Parts: sequence; structure tokens; C-alpha cells
Amino acid sequence: MKQQFIFAMSLVAGVLAAQPVRRIDDAALKNAGKTGEDWITHGLNQSESRYSPLKQIDTANVKRLGLLWARDIGAGGGGQEATPLEYNGTIYGITNYSVVFALDARTGKEKWRWDPEVNQTAVRPKACCGIVNRGLAIYQNMIIAPVIDGRLNALDMETGRPVWEARAAFPQDGYTVTMAPRIAKGKVIVGVSGGDRPTRGYFSAFDALTGREAWRFYTVPGDPSKPFESLAMRKAAETWEGEWWKSGGGGAVWDGMAYDPDLNLLYVGTGNAEPWPGELRKGAKQIGAKGSAGKDNLYVCSILAVNPDTGELKWYFQMSPGDSWDYDSVQHMILADLTINGRARKVIMQANKNGFYYVIDRTNGQFVSGQPFSQVTWAKGLDERTGRPFINPEVFYGTDAITVTPGGGGAHNWAPMSFNPATGLVYIPTNTLNTFTYGADASFVSKPLAGNGTARGAQPKLAAPPSIGPAPPEGTARGALVAWDPVAQQMRWRNPGGGGIGGGTVTTAGNLVFQVINDGRLLAYSADKGEKLLEIQTGLRSGMGPPITYLIDGKQYLSLMGGVGTVTGSAGPQNAATPFVPKLLTFALDGNAPMGWLTAPTTTPAPPAENHN
Repeated sequence: MKQQFIFAMSLVAGVLAAQPVRRIDDAALKNAGKTGEDWITHGLNQSESRYSPLKQIDTANVKRLGLLWARDIGAGGGGQEATPLEYNGTIYGITNYSVVFALDARTGKEKWRWDPEVNQTAVRPKACCGIVNRGLAIYQNMIIAPVIDGRLNALDMETGRPVWEARAAFPQDGYTVTMAPRIAKGKVIVGVSGGDRPTRGYFSAFDALTGREAWRFYTVPGDPSKPFESLAMRKAAETWEGEWWKSGGGGAVWDGMAYDPDLNLLYVGTGNAEPWPGELRKGAKQIGAKGSAGKDNLYVCSILAVNPDTGELKWYFQMSPGDSWDYDSVQHMILADLTINGRARKVIMQANKNGFYYVIDRTNGQFVSGQPFSQVTWAKGLDERTGRPFINPEVFYGTDAITVTPGGGGAHNWAPMSFNPATGLVYIPTNTLNTFTYGADASFVSKPLAGNGTARGAQPKLAAPPSIGPAPPEGTARGALVAWDPVAQQMRWRNPGGGGIGGGTVTTAGNLVFQVINDGRLLAYSADKGEKLLEIQTGLRSGMGPPITYLIDGKQYLSLMGGVGTVTGSAGPQNAATPFVPKLLTFALDGNAPMGWLTAPTTTPAPPAENHN
């Protein structure tokens, strides 16, 4: 009997061990992040809050945080911008040239690696804004990977073997794919980069099980002599003039998305108009010294709400009508339920590139509130009823140049913010004073892989308008972490370090905000008061990706990617003696692994260009 019992127990254990890991389906994604145990979607949950309920690491013990393990992840090519994912004890990540890898989250041991073998020599000149990748998606036992050359691949999450491959774009047309895909109703949603080239923006939905394209939504209208793809495009065409389609129009979708499964609405941010100067989009034969306001140019610089089943547009909100300043609206968006003026509101929030923090009713697109969270000169403010900006007329430039704030880099770019419901604050990586001198290039001709139509080295000839919004901090440092109250539309605290590009934040129930910035530091602040509690120099300068946190065997971990590495080369691991080889670092309480690369001789690389797209 004893032997039979042992045999039976062994059989049961074997059966349990052989059972497949629970698949990530729509229900799992709807509940993502509620326990904090895993990080299975880009923003931790479909609301993209990047708020974890974990509190094992808190304000009292965060100083004990130390490196647990580090792993070289492969060749670089640009800064690390990807958010890793973690599920069932495995970390899934992706490198600049779209090499996907799986690591044991406890030890860092590699489980598998898949290389799409991108033709780097051919693709690099066609990539408009840097060799970057912002992450992955998980669905039904598959890792969905965007490949910079325009492919979309589904890989078996246990083995890394390809399940299907789809084509989202072609680099020959000026497009790349750099954003993390999102999942909505069994569909993979992904947009294409290339908004500073003569391209027409769009995003597409693919069946998650087969890779077959279900629908495509263009963000700007095409040639009006041809049939419009939808009623939305027909209406948008009325807001353009001249022969805009000959230069593409812009509106690239290269980062921000969110999904509300209860409303069944997918929210998508769209990029800048192309070319930048509005006069050039009209097809003007001659550009004067002074530009003028044109039409709104829908749907650039907007948030779109679409039905993920069909791709039908339900509502839109445009932040920067008639954009001439590269004011993409693809920045990270967060869904939240807030009480504003005594009324419960379902809102979508965005710290926009143009310097304003927007709170919008996500059910219908109605403007709720907006105030500048950084210094702004391009607008005098927002209409309290509609949210439409009161644009300073001086900033419509021609060949005479003018310096405008923010510039194309934006007050907030791609670096993810986070929202802590306990404090009611949003933590925004901010460039507190970002400027650019705009002047139209009178000799500009739209052609494949051409620039954005602004004159290189333009010198300001026009006086800058007065500014509004929080004054930048004293000194030369312009990067800061801003804690913003979205209900009161006020800044609660601000700490120096970082900027709108690079790193990002995550906040936790332990009353913490973790921030990673491009000088290589990992910082922790108290979420309510902004007291700095931890500072770790990782040495991985000039290319830091957003941190994630998760729980395994009752232990809380924090992981992030960083480093730039070489511009060209193989996708395999490089010499570990080079401190800027891209790495994935994992931290835990009382971690004491050495950072041996910090002692290697090094020359600090130049900061990455303000890439966006």
C-alpha cells in the first residue's frame, strides 16, 4: 500500500508538472496587474497605469534594494526603450534589432533567443528616428514581437519558435515598427513609425491566432481623387488643403495606446503632421517670411477612440490643430476613474508633448480639463469648454525663424509616466524647458526618406511669445520628475533628473515611485512627498528603459534594461567588459551581486538623439 501511495503521488505530481501554463486570454488581460504577481502587458494593465499593488518593498526598506543578477542581452544600436514582460517566472524582452529573448526571472539564465535577422545595413538608413523597440505583447501562449523592418511575429512562449508572421509595413516605404503591440478582443494592434518622412500614418489590427490583418485605420486622408477608406477619412479630408497627400501627411502611430474592455474602446495617439511647416503641406509654390494658420489637418496630433472589432472611429480629440511644431500626441495614456467637481468621471489622461496635461472623458471624448505642466510659449492656454488651444499667432512661421517652447523633443515624449491611485498623483518624466527654432526650408521638395521641411541651422528672427506654465528649475538641468495632480491640475512636487525621453517610471502600493534616467541611475522616491530614498548608478548610461516589478515565490523583484552598445554587429551577446553593452538588470531586497562592469575602463557615450517614432 505504501508503495502504491508513493507511486500515485508521483503520478499526480508528474501530471501537474506536465500541465501547460495557463494561457493569457482576454479575461487575464482584463484583470492584469490586480495582484501584482506578473507583468503581462506593456503598461502592467490595460489602463496603462503602471501602478503595482505590491508593497513588500516600501519606503522603510527600499534602501536595501540591490542587484540580484545581470544579463547581457545582445547587440545595441540605440537606447533601450523596451518594457520587459514577466509571466510565470520568465522575463521576456526584445533588443533594438528585434531579437527576442526569454530569461529565468530568478537567475537570469537564458531559456531561448529568437533572431529575426534584420538586414541592418539596408534598414538603418530607412529608420526615421532611431533603432529602437518599445516592447512585446503576450497572448494565448504566444509572444507577439514587432520587428523593426515591418514584420510582426508570434513566437511560442515556451520555445521561441515562430507560430506566424505578418507584414505591418515595409521599410522601403519609409516605415518601421518600433512600438509595443497591444491586445484587444483577440486582435493584435500595432502602429507604424516614420512620421518625420513623407509617410501616411496608420495602425492595423491582426487576428492574434493567425496573423491575418483584420482592418487598417489611416490617420490622415489620402488622395481625394481616389475612394476614401472610411467616412472618417472623408470628413478628415475637409480639414486639409492643397495637395497634402503628395507629402504623406504624417500622423504616425508609434507609441501610446490603451484599451477599456468595458466600453470596448481602443485609444490610439497619433503623431505630427508632415512636413512640419504648415505652408509646405498646402503645396505652396513659394514660402513667405511669415506663415499663417491653416486648417486643422485631422487626425494628426490626436487621440482616437475606435471599436477594436471593426476599426470604426467613435470619437477623437485633437490637441494641436494644424500642427507645425512636431507635437505628436502618441505619449503614454492612462485610463482612470476620478471624481472631479463632485462628479465621477471615466477619463483618459495624457501629458502631451505640447506641454499641456489633458484630462478627457474617455466615454465620449469631451474635454474635462487641461493645464501646462511645463513651460509653454506656443499657446496662451486652452478653451475651458472645448480644450482647443489659443495659439499665439507669432508661432506660425515661414522662412523667418522663431524659437518655440516646447520644441520637437517635447515637454514629455515616450518615457512612460505612472499613476498612483493612493496618492492621486501622476509621475511624469519631463523636460522642463525644451525649445526649438523653426523655420521653413523654401527649397524643400518632398521625396522618399526626405527630412521634415524645416531649415537646418535656422536662426531666430522673430521675438518669442511670452510663456505660461511652471518655470524651469534654476541651473542648467532641465530634466525632472514631476508629480502632477490631475484633479486639481497642479504640480505637487518636482525633483531634478531625467527628461521626456528615456527611462520612465513605475509606482507601487509601497508608497514608492521608481524612476530610471539616461545617466544610468535608478532612483526611488516616496510617492506622496517626493523624498529621495534610493540612488543606484547602474553604469548603463545613455539608453535606459522603463522598470517593471513583479512577485515570484513571495519575493518582489524590479527589472529594467539599459545600455546602448555598438551601432552595428551581430545580434548575439557582446564583450561583457564593455560597460555599455545592453543588459537586463534585476534587483531585490538585499541583492548583493557585483556590478563588475563599473570598474572597466570606459568613455561615456554621447546621449542618444531625441528620437521619437
